[in-house]
Amino acid sequence: MRRAHHPQLGDITLTEVMAALSDPIRVGLVRVLADGHERGWGELRAPVAKSTLSHHLRVLRDAGLTRTRQEGTRCFVVLRREEVQERFPGLLDVVLAAAEADDVGRQVGVKAARTPA
Repeated sequence: MRRAHHPQLGDITLTEVMAALSDPIRVGLVRVLADGHERGWGELRAPVAKSTLSHHLRVLRDAGLTRTRQEGTRCFVVLRREEVQERFPGLLDVVLAAAEADDVGRQVGVKAARTPA
């Protein structure tokens, strides 16, 4: 796998961020990641094919909203909340509040942890 590109803080544009947040699945991913925990791609649950989920994660990364880390064959993603807050103060808080109020992205979540038998 080639190394993921992450835009520098000054290169993140409002139009790219807003375009990335124009899809309910991507808003749902941001809602899930807003807790600050890094998640493995395999932990994420969305009503789309794995390839489509990968596309959504790439759009968020390319817009500067998330950071992806590869460890062996696994990929992990985290919301760049503090960096986005520095670049666009209050934007994510407003988007997350509106998404919560309108229930946007509710179909995206985290897979339940398996319990030992």
